[in-house]
Amino acid sequence: MPSPVRVPAVLGLPLLVLLTAAPAASAADGWSLAPAGGSRPSFYAEGAPGAVLQDTVSVTNRGGRAVVVRLGARGVRAVFARSRVRVPARTRADIPFTVSARADRSGEIVARDQDGRTATVALRLRAGGPKLAALTVERVSVHADRITYDLVNRGTTTLVPALAVHADGLFGPVLDRAPRTLPVRLAPGRRLRLTEPWRDHPALDAVDVRLTVTAPGGARGSAAASARFVPWGGVAGGAGAVTAGGALFLVRLRRRGRRPPEQAPERPDRDVESTGAVT
Repeated sequence: MPSPVRVPAVLGLPLLVLLTAAPAASAADGWSLAPAGGSRPSFYAEGAPGAVLQDTVSVTNRGGRAVVVRLGARGVRAVFARSRVRVPARTRADIPFTVSARADRSGEIVARDQDGRTATVALRLRAGGPKLAALTVERVSVHADRITYDLVNRGTTTLVPALAVHADGLFGPVLDRAPRTLPVRLAPGRRLRLTEPWRDHPALDAVDVRLTVTAPGGARGSAAASARFVPWGGVAGGAGAVTAGGALFLVRLRRRGRRPPEQAPERPDRDVESTGAVT
């Protein structure tokens, strides 16, 4: 297979080649699938881990009528210049495709025509270079009952990671989980979104959470996030009580302000009224 190449924005369009020496069309002839450019019985791709490799598959139609085939892959991830190809009679179509050398894999390039007939070509993919174990922990978030995070394999070998969780609150540690192996296998280049349950977190606290992930081969990654836990139901109830108490106080104060002042008792009139009598 050719040397690794950068993924093109658009793969080249299929190339149609007229067969100059085609035998008479017959049911036994039909169409066939094979690696382009020679007599290779199968595909072989080798490159540095993560490299993108390109090759070409040929669909040869030796029949007397056009055939439409759909291209795909099993066991490997392949991207074709065109997944549906119409090949005229006595013509060969060359279709470029790319595969990523993420790990050692065995698979097949598959073609199926409109009548359901299939043809396959074996493909062997090898990720060369030194074995490297590396990972990162990303996008850590603390929620009401869980911690979510991403694990990314940055190396060249499949990892079986182990997770340790530690959290500190205002008054000391509130969570300390020893490393335990996760039930996942992380292939090179793969990203996984994972969840760690945490239902018994403090009701009222500000915490700093740190996740540490390790894997055989020396891989290690760590990331942290902060969160504040507040019992909003209790806070709302307390605030409501304070508000209600304040409102009652204001109502009583206003009622007292509206009450008319009490009348003072009448004092005796010291002025003597004249009656016209003379003594």
